[in-house]
Amino acid sequence: MHDLVSCMHELRFGRSPATMALVPHGGGAGGSATMAMPMLTADNYTVWAIKAQAILDVHTVWEAVAPGDAAVNARKDKMVCALLLGALPEDVLLQVSAKLTAREVWDSLKVRFVGADRVRAASLGTLRGEFDRMKMADGEELDVYGGRLAAMAARYANLGETLDDAALVKKLLDTVPDRLFPVVAGIKQFHDVTTMAFDEALGRLRAFDERVRRRGQDGGGRGGEQLLMTAAQWAARESTRRCSGRRRRAQRGVGERRQQAQALLQVRGARALPGTQQRGICVYRV
Repeated sequence: MHDLVSCMHELRFGRSPATMALVPHGGGAGGSATMAMPMLTADNYTVWAIKAQAILDVHTVWEAVAPGDAAVNARKDKMVCALLLGALPEDVLLQVSAKLTAREVWDSLKVRFVGADRVRAASLGTLRGEFDRMKMADGEELDVYGGRLAAMAARYANLGETLDDAALVKKLLDTVPDRLFPVVAGIKQFHDVTTMAFDEALGRLRAFDERVRRRGQDGGGRGGEQLLMTAAQWAARESTRRCSGRRRRAQRGVGERRQQAQALLQVRGARALPGTQQRGICVYRV
C-alpha cells in the first residue's frame, strides 16, 4: 500500500477524483493546467484508453507508460500512476494498488479489459466476424455508417491489430445501398481503391448522395429515375428494338412494291407487246 499512498499524494485534493491539476515536468511559463481524466467503467475501456493516452501525452508523461529504451523519470512515473489510479473505480483500484510502476498499472488494466493472448485471439475472431457482417442499414445516414466503420478500426487497434484504409474502403463501397451504385462504379473504374484513403472515399459518396437528395427535393429532371439497367432489362430492350426494326423494314418494302405496281398500272398509252404474254409475264410499251 505504500506505493499507492505515494502515488495518491500527487493528486490535488479538494477536486473531483477525475479532475487533477498537472504540473508539466520541468515547470514552464504556463504553470499548472487542469485536465480531466475520464473515469474507467466496465464497458468504455477502448475510448478511455484513447483519451487517457492523449492526456498523458500532452503533458509529456506518456513515456512513463511506453518508455522504449530510455530510462523512466521517477517523478513522471509517480505522476502517471496517480492519474491512472484516480480514474479507476474502487473495485479495480484495489486490484492494481500493488503495482509498482505506471507501466504495470497500465498493462494490468489492459489485460483485465482486453484479455491475455488467448482471450485476445478469441476477441479478434469475434470482431472480424462482426466486421464481415456489417452493412449500411435501410434509412441509415452515410455519416453514421462511416462512423461505425471508423469505430471498428479503433477496436482493432485496441486488440493490437490494424484495420487499414484499403479494407475500410472496400467494405464501404461493397455495402452501401443501390442508390449510390453509380458513384461506386465510377470510383472503382477511375481510382485505385487499394491506395485511396477512407475519408476520401466517404467524402465522394457523401457528395454524390447530397446531389441526389438535392435534385429529389427540387423535383429536377431524372433525380428519381433508374440510371442503370440490369442485364435482363437490357436484353429485353435490345430484342424489342430489333423486332421493331424488322417490322419497319418489312412495311417499307411492301409499300415500295405497291407504289411500283400502281405506277406501272397508271402509265397512259401502255399496250401489251404481241407474243410476250408468256408464263404470266406481261411487258408493256409506251
